[in-house]
Amino acid sequence: MVKSLVGGIVAATALVLLNSSALAEPEIVSGPAVEPDCFAPWSADTKFFKFPKKDGPYRIALANGYIANTWRIQMVQTAKAYAAQPDVAAKLKEFKVVSTGEDVPAQISAINNFIDSGYDAIVVNAQNPTAFAPVIKRAKEAGVVLVAFDNILDTKDAINVNVDQKGLGELWAEWLVKHLPDGGKILEVRGVAGTSVDTDRHNGIHEKLQASGKDFQVTEVMGKWDDGVAQKVTADAIATNGPFDGITGQGGDTGIVQAMIDAKHPFVPFGGETENGFRKFCAKFASEGLKCTSAGTGPAQVAVAIKTAIAALEGQVVPQEVKLPLAVASDPDLKEGQDYFPNESDNFFVGNSFPTCGINFKAQEIMGQTKENK
Repeated sequence: MVKSLVGGIVAATALVLLNSSALAEPEIVSGPAVEPDCFAPWSADTKFFKFPKKDGPYRIALANGYIANTWRIQMVQTAKAYAAQPDVAAKLKEFKVVSTGEDVPAQISAINNFIDSGYDAIVVNAQNPTAFAPVIKRAKEAGVVLVAFDNILDTKDAINVNVDQKGLGELWAEWLVKHLPDGGKILEVRGVAGTSVDTDRHNGIHEKLQASGKDFQVTEVMGKWDDGVAQKVTADAIATNGPFDGITGQGGDTGIVQAMIDAKHPFVPFGGETENGFRKFCAKFASEGLKCTSAGTGPAQVAVAIKTAIAALEGQVVPQEVKLPLAVASDPDLKEGQDYFPNESDNFFVGNSFPTCGINFKAQEIMGQTKENK
Protein backbone atom coordinates (compact mmCIF):
# COMPACT_ATOMS: atom_id res chain seq x y z
CA MET A 1 0.00 0.00 0.00
CA VAL A 2 2.79 2.40 1.00
CA LYS A 3 4.79 1.46 -2.09
CA SER A 4 1.77 2.02 -4.28
CA LEU A 5 1.09 5.40 -2.67
CA VAL A 6 4.71 6.52 -3.10
CA GLY A 7 4.66 5.38 -6.71
CA GLY A 8 1.49 7.35 -7.28
CA ILE A 9 3.00 10.49 -5.77
CA VAL A 10 6.14 10.15 -7.92
CA ALA A 11 4.05 9.66 -11.04
CA ALA A 12 1.84 12.62 -10.19
CA THR A 13 4.88 14.81 -9.53
CA ALA A 14 6.43 13.80 -12.85
CA LEU A 15 3.16 14.62 -14.60
CA VAL A 16 3.04 18.08 -12.97
CA LEU A 17 6.65 18.75 -13.98
CA LEU A 18 5.97 17.58 -17.52
CA ASN A 19 2.92 19.78 -17.78
CA SER A 20 4.78 22.79 -16.35
CA SER A 21 7.55 22.32 -18.89
CA ALA A 22 5.02 22.11 -21.68
CA LEU A 23 3.23 25.19 -20.42
CA ALA A 24 6.56 27.05 -20.30
CA GLU A 25 7.04 26.66 -24.03
CA PRO A 26 5.75 29.41 -26.31
CA GLU A 27 2.83 28.84 -28.61
CA ILE A 28 3.47 29.31 -32.33
CA VAL A 29 0.87 31.90 -33.33
CA SER A 30 -0.01 34.18 -36.21
CA GLY A 31 1.53 37.64 -36.47
CA PRO A 32 1.84 40.52 -36.41
CA ALA A 33 3.85 41.23 -33.27
CA VAL A 34 2.59 43.47 -30.49
CA GLU A 35 4.60 46.44 -31.81
CA PRO A 36 5.07 45.54 -35.49
CA ASP A 37 7.22 48.59 -36.31
CA CYS A 38 9.64 47.64 -33.55
CA PHE A 39 9.46 43.84 -33.54
CA ALA A 40 9.82 43.32 -37.29
CA PRO A 41 10.10 39.66 -38.37
CA TRP A 42 13.29 38.61 -40.13
CA SER A 43 11.45 37.23 -43.15
CA ALA A 44 8.04 36.15 -44.38
CA ASP A 45 8.78 32.68 -42.97
CA THR A 46 9.61 33.86 -39.44
CA LYS A 47 7.50 32.24 -36.72
CA PHE A 48 5.77 34.23 -34.00
CA PHE A 49 5.97 33.25 -30.31
CA LYS A 50 3.46 33.79 -27.53
CA PHE A 51 4.84 32.80 -24.14
CA PRO A 52 2.64 32.13 -21.10
CA LYS A 53 2.08 35.43 -19.33
CA LYS A 54 4.02 35.94 -16.09
CA ASP A 55 3.19 38.51 -13.45
CA GLY A 56 5.88 41.14 -12.97
CA PRO A 57 8.05 42.74 -11.88
CA TYR A 58 10.68 40.55 -13.52
CA ARG A 59 14.22 39.41 -12.85
CA ILE A 60 16.24 39.81 -16.05
CA ALA A 61 19.95 39.15 -16.62
CA LEU A 62 22.43 40.13 -19.32
CA ALA A 63 25.00 37.39 -19.98
CA ASN A 64 27.70 39.09 -22.01
CA GLY A 65 30.93 37.49 -23.16
CA TYR A 66 33.71 39.64 -24.63
CA ILE A 67 34.06 43.07 -22.96
CA ALA A 68 37.44 44.38 -24.16
CA ASN A 69 36.28 46.80 -26.84
CA THR A 70 34.32 50.03 -27.02
CA TRP A 71 31.18 48.53 -28.59
CA ARG A 72 30.77 45.94 -25.84
CA ILE A 73 31.50 48.47 -23.09
CA GLN A 74 28.95 50.88 -24.53
CA MET A 75 26.49 47.98 -24.93
CA VAL A 76 26.71 47.14 -21.21
CA GLN A 77 26.36 50.82 -20.33
CA THR A 78 23.33 51.09 -22.64
CA ALA A 79 21.70 48.04 -21.03
CA LYS A 80 22.07 49.61 -17.60
CA ALA A 81 20.79 52.98 -18.86
CA TYR A 82 17.74 51.33 -20.42
CA ALA A 83 16.98 49.29 -17.30
CA ALA A 84 17.18 52.51 -15.26
CA GLN A 85 14.57 54.36 -17.33
CA PRO A 86 11.49 54.83 -15.12
CA ASP A 87 8.97 53.01 -17.33
CA VAL A 88 11.36 50.05 -17.74
CA ALA A 89 12.53 50.02 -14.11
CA ALA A 90 8.90 49.76 -13.00
CA LYS A 91 8.73 46.34 -14.72
CA LEU A 92 11.99 45.03 -13.24
CA LYS A 93 12.51 43.50 -9.84
CA GLU A 94 16.19 42.98 -10.62
CA PHE A 95 18.57 43.55 -13.53
CA LYS A 96 21.87 41.71 -13.40
CA VAL A 97 24.89 42.05 -15.73
CA VAL A 98 27.76 39.57 -16.05
CA SER A 99 30.61 39.68 -18.61
CA THR A 100 32.67 36.50 -18.81
CA GLY A 101 35.28 37.25 -21.49
CA GLU A 102 36.08 35.00 -24.45
CA ASP A 103 35.65 31.78 -22.45
CA VAL A 104 32.58 30.05 -23.95
CA PRO A 105 32.14 27.54 -21.07
CA ALA A 106 32.24 30.44 -18.59
CA GLN A 107 29.43 32.21 -20.43
CA ILE A 108 27.36 29.01 -20.56
CA SER A 109 27.99 28.51 -16.83
CA ALA A 110 26.77 32.06 -16.14
CA ILE A 111 23.54 31.38 -18.06
CA ASN A 112 23.05 28.12 -16.16
CA ASN A 113 23.51 30.00 -12.88
CA PHE A 114 20.84 32.53 -13.90
CA ILE A 115 18.46 29.68 -14.75
CA ASP A 116 19.16 27.98 -11.40
CA SER A 117 18.63 31.30 -9.60
CA GLY A 118 15.12 31.64 -11.01
CA TYR A 119 15.56 34.56 -13.40
CA ASP A 120 12.57 35.15 -15.67
CA ALA A 121 14.56 36.10 -18.78
CA ILE A 122 18.17 36.15 -19.93
CA VAL A 123 19.54 38.24 -22.80
CA VAL A 124 22.83 37.04 -24.22
CA ASN A 125 25.51 38.23 -26.66
CA ALA A 126 26.84 34.78 -27.46
CA GLN A 127 30.52 33.97 -27.92
CA ASN A 128 29.68 31.04 -30.20
CA PRO A 129 26.43 30.45 -32.12
CA THR A 130 26.42 26.65 -31.89
CA ALA A 131 27.79 25.79 -28.43
CA PHE A 132 24.70 26.63 -26.38
CA ALA A 133 22.30 23.78 -27.24
CA PRO A 134 22.19 22.23 -23.71
CA VAL A 135 21.64 25.56 -21.96
CA ILE A 136 18.97 26.56 -24.51
CA LYS A 137 17.16 23.32 -23.66
CA ARG A 138 17.47 24.01 -19.93
CA ALA A 139 16.08 27.52 -20.31
CA LYS A 140 13.15 26.21 -22.32
CA GLU A 141 12.37 23.51 -19.75
CA ALA A 142 12.61 26.02 -16.90
CA GLY A 143 10.28 28.51 -18.58
CA VAL A 144 13.06 31.12 -18.90
CA VAL A 145 12.78 33.46 -21.88
CA LEU A 146 16.12 33.48 -23.70
CA VAL A 147 16.85 36.36 -26.08
CA ALA A 148 20.11 36.48 -28.07
CA PHE A 149 21.27 39.66 -29.83
CA ASP A 150 24.20 40.81 -31.96
CA ASN A 151 26.05 37.47 -31.84
CA ILE A 152 23.00 35.28 -31.98
CA LEU A 153 22.27 31.58 -31.35
CA ASP A 154 21.86 28.91 -33.99
CA THR A 155 18.45 27.77 -32.74
CA LYS A 156 14.72 28.16 -33.24
CA ASP A 157 14.06 27.69 -29.50
CA ALA A 158 15.28 31.14 -28.45
CA ILE A 159 14.49 34.64 -29.71
CA ASN A 160 17.19 36.25 -31.87
CA VAL A 161 17.47 40.03 -32.27
CA ASN A 162 19.92 41.29 -34.87
CA VAL A 163 20.67 43.30 -37.97
CA ASP A 164 21.53 41.59 -41.24
CA GLN A 165 25.23 41.14 -40.45
CA LYS A 166 25.98 39.43 -43.75
CA GLY A 167 24.13 42.24 -45.52
CA LEU A 168 26.37 44.71 -43.70
CA GLY A 169 29.45 42.98 -45.08
CA GLU A 170 27.86 43.08 -48.53
CA LEU A 171 27.22 46.82 -48.18
CA TRP A 172 30.87 47.51 -47.34
CA ALA A 173 32.05 45.36 -50.24
CA GLU A 174 29.69 47.09 -52.67
CA TRP A 175 31.20 50.41 -51.57
CA LEU A 176 34.69 49.16 -52.41
CA VAL A 177 33.56 47.72 -55.76
CA LYS A 178 31.95 51.06 -56.61
CA HIS A 179 35.10 53.04 -55.80
CA LEU A 180 37.59 50.49 -57.18
CA PRO A 181 36.06 49.50 -60.52
CA ASP A 182 39.28 47.74 -61.61
CA GLY A 183 39.74 45.76 -58.38
CA GLY A 184 42.82 46.06 -56.20
CA LYS A 185 44.41 45.15 -52.89
CA ILE A 186 42.02 45.20 -49.92
CA LEU A 187 42.78 45.15 -46.22
CA GLU A 188 40.00 43.41 -44.27
CA VAL A 189 40.14 44.05 -40.52
CA ARG A 190 37.93 41.41 -38.95
CA GLY A 191 36.38 41.13 -35.47
CA VAL A 192 36.50 38.38 -32.85
CA ALA A 193 37.18 34.92 -34.27
CA GLY A 194 34.40 32.35 -33.88
CA THR A 195 31.55 34.80 -33.40
CA SER A 196 28.56 34.80 -35.72
CA VAL A 197 28.93 38.54 -36.42
CA ASP A 198 32.52 38.20 -37.62
CA THR A 199 31.71 35.16 -39.76
CA ASP A 200 28.59 36.67 -41.34
CA ARG A 201 30.22 40.01 -42.15
CA HIS A 202 33.31 38.28 -43.56
CA ASN A 203 31.19 36.02 -45.77
CA GLY A 204 29.17 38.98 -47.05
CA ILE A 205 32.32 40.91 -47.96
CA HIS A 206 33.92 38.04 -49.85
CA GLU A 207 30.79 36.96 -51.70
CA LYS A 208 30.25 40.47 -53.08
CA LEU A 209 33.89 41.00 -54.00
CA GLN A 210 33.96 37.68 -55.84
CA ALA A 211 30.61 38.34 -57.54
CA SER A 212 31.99 41.61 -58.94
CA GLY A 213 34.24 39.68 -61.32
CA LYS A 214 37.07 42.11 -60.50
CA ASP A 215 40.53 41.10 -59.30
CA PHE A 216 40.47 41.78 -55.56
CA GLN A 217 43.32 40.51 -53.40
CA VAL A 218 42.37 40.51 -49.72
CA THR A 219 44.68 40.59 -46.71
CA GLU A 220 42.83 39.54 -43.53
CA VAL A 221 43.79 40.51 -39.97
CA MET A 222 41.87 40.14 -36.69
CA GLY A 223 41.21 43.49 -35.02
CA LYS A 224 38.77 42.29 -32.33
CA TRP A 225 36.52 45.34 -32.99
CA ASP A 226 38.95 47.29 -30.81
CA ASP A 227 40.77 50.52 -31.70
CA GLY A 228 44.09 49.57 -30.12
CA VAL A 229 44.21 46.04 -31.53
CA ALA A 230 42.95 47.16 -34.95
CA GLN A 231 45.51 49.96 -35.10
CA LYS A 232 48.38 47.54 -34.37
CA VAL A 233 47.34 44.84 -36.85
CA THR A 234 46.71 47.50 -39.52
CA ALA A 235 50.16 48.98 -38.97
CA ASP A 236 51.69 45.50 -39.28
CA ALA A 237 49.69 44.74 -42.44
CA ILE A 238 50.71 48.03 -44.07
CA ALA A 239 54.35 47.31 -43.28
CA THR A 240 54.26 43.75 -44.65
CA ASN A 241 51.59 43.73 -47.38
CA GLY A 242 50.80 47.37 -48.14
CA PRO A 243 50.00 49.68 -49.68
CA PHE A 244 46.29 48.93 -50.08
CA ASP A 245 43.74 50.31 -52.52
CA GLY A 246 40.79 49.95 -50.15
CA ILE A 247 39.97 48.97 -46.58
CA THR A 248 37.03 47.44 -44.77
CA GLY A 249 36.86 47.24 -40.99
CA GLN A 250 34.28 45.59 -38.74
CA GLY A 251 35.16 47.88 -35.84
CA GLY A 252 38.12 49.66 -34.31
CA ASP A 253 37.98 51.84 -37.41
CA THR A 254 39.27 54.96 -35.68
CA GLY A 255 42.42 52.99 -34.87
CA ILE A 256 42.67 51.75 -38.46
CA VAL A 257 42.66 55.29 -39.85
CA GLN A 258 45.17 56.38 -37.21
CA ALA A 259 47.49 53.58 -38.36
CA MET A 260 47.18 54.87 -41.94
CA ILE A 261 48.07 58.38 -40.79
CA ASP A 262 51.05 57.15 -38.74
CA ALA A 263 52.36 55.08 -41.68
CA LYS A 264 51.73 57.93 -44.13
CA HIS A 265 49.60 55.51 -46.12
CA PRO A 266 47.48 57.26 -48.76
CA PHE A 267 43.83 57.63 -47.86
CA VAL A 268 41.67 55.12 -49.74
CA PRO A 269 37.99 54.12 -49.92
CA PHE A 270 36.86 52.59 -46.62
CA GLY A 271 33.77 50.61 -45.62
CA GLY A 272 33.47 50.66 -41.84
CA GLU A 273 31.39 50.75 -38.68
CA THR A 274 29.68 53.66 -36.90
CA GLU A 275 32.27 54.94 -34.41
CA ASN A 276 32.14 58.68 -33.93
CA GLY A 277 35.93 58.99 -34.29
CA PHE A 278 35.89 57.11 -37.60
CA ARG A 279 33.16 59.37 -38.96
CA LYS A 280 35.09 62.46 -37.82
CA PHE A 281 38.15 61.21 -39.73
CA CYS A 282 35.96 60.48 -42.78
CA ALA A 283 34.57 64.02 -42.80
CA LYS A 284 37.98 65.59 -42.23
CA PHE A 285 39.92 63.66 -44.90
CA ALA A 286 37.24 63.06 -47.55
CA SER A 287 38.88 65.56 -49.91
CA GLU A 288 42.16 63.63 -49.56
CA GLY A 289 40.72 60.28 -50.62
CA LEU A 290 39.15 58.83 -47.45
CA LYS A 291 35.78 58.10 -49.07
CA CYS A 292 33.73 56.29 -46.45
CA THR A 293 30.53 54.46 -45.92
CA SER A 294 29.89 54.06 -42.20
CA ALA A 295 27.24 51.48 -41.40
CA GLY A 296 26.26 49.18 -38.57
CA THR A 297 24.04 49.05 -35.56
CA GLY A 298 24.69 50.79 -32.30
CA PRO A 299 24.96 48.96 -29.00
CA ALA A 300 21.36 50.03 -28.27
CA GLN A 301 20.23 46.76 -29.83
CA VAL A 302 20.67 45.39 -26.30
CA ALA A 303 17.79 47.64 -25.27
CA VAL A 304 15.62 46.13 -28.00
CA ALA A 305 16.57 42.67 -26.69
CA ILE A 306 15.51 43.62 -23.15
CA LYS A 307 12.29 45.17 -24.48
CA THR A 308 11.62 41.94 -26.41
CA ALA A 309 12.18 39.84 -23.28
CA ILE A 310 9.72 41.96 -21.29
CA ALA A 311 7.10 41.76 -24.04
CA ALA A 312 7.49 37.96 -24.14
CA LEU A 313 7.13 37.70 -20.35
CA GLU A 314 3.98 39.80 -20.56
CA GLY A 315 2.48 37.24 -22.94
CA GLN A 316 2.70 39.50 -25.98
CA VAL A 317 3.29 38.18 -29.50
CA VAL A 318 6.92 38.54 -30.67
CA PRO A 319 8.84 37.16 -33.68
CA GLN A 320 11.29 34.36 -33.11
CA GLU A 321 13.74 36.44 -35.17
CA VAL A 322 13.60 40.25 -34.90
CA LYS A 323 15.28 42.23 -37.68
CA LEU A 324 16.70 45.65 -36.79
CA PRO A 325 17.48 48.44 -39.26
CA LEU A 326 21.03 49.50 -40.09
CA ALA A 327 22.31 53.00 -39.42
CA VAL A 328 24.11 54.16 -42.58
CA ALA A 329 25.90 57.42 -43.43
CA SER A 330 28.16 57.78 -46.45
CA ASP A 331 30.38 60.29 -48.22
CA PRO A 332 29.54 62.96 -49.30
CA ASP A 333 26.50 63.18 -47.01
CA LEU A 334 28.10 62.98 -43.54
CA LYS A 335 26.52 65.82 -41.57
CA GLU A 336 28.06 67.33 -38.45
CA GLY A 337 25.69 67.19 -35.49
CA GLN A 338 23.65 64.42 -37.07
CA ASP A 339 26.00 61.72 -38.35
CA TYR A 340 29.03 62.62 -36.24
CA PHE A 341 29.67 64.81 -33.20
CA PRO A 342 33.00 66.69 -33.00
CA ASN A 343 32.67 67.40 -29.28
CA GLU A 344 31.82 63.83 -28.24
CA SER A 345 34.20 60.95 -27.58
CA ASP A 346 35.80 59.20 -30.55
CA ASN A 347 34.77 55.93 -28.96
CA PHE A 348 31.04 56.65 -28.94
CA PHE A 349 29.02 54.66 -31.48
CA VAL A 350 26.66 56.87 -33.48
CA GLY A 351 23.27 55.66 -34.65
CA ASN A 352 22.61 54.28 -31.17
CA SER A 353 18.84 54.54 -31.21
CA PHE A 354 15.81 52.71 -32.55
CA PRO A 355 13.01 55.29 -32.83
CA THR A 356 10.47 52.67 -34.00
CA CYS A 357 10.94 51.00 -30.61
CA GLY A 358 10.84 54.26 -28.64
CA ILE A 359 14.54 53.79 -27.81
CA ASN A 360 16.65 56.95 -27.98
CA PHE A 361 19.71 57.64 -25.88
CA LYS A 362 21.83 60.72 -25.30
CA ALA A 363 25.57 60.10 -25.08
CA GLN A 364 25.65 61.41 -21.50
CA GLU A 365 22.91 59.00 -20.42
CA ILE A 366 24.96 56.02 -21.60
CA MET A 367 28.45 57.16 -20.68
CA GLY A 368 27.32 57.83 -17.10
CA GLN A 369 26.96 54.08 -16.56
CA THR A 370 29.77 51.66 -15.69
CA LYS A 371 30.94 48.60 -17.63
CA GLU A 372 31.40 46.52 -14.47
CA ASN A 373 29.45 43.42 -13.55
CA LYS A 374 26.44 44.36 -11.48
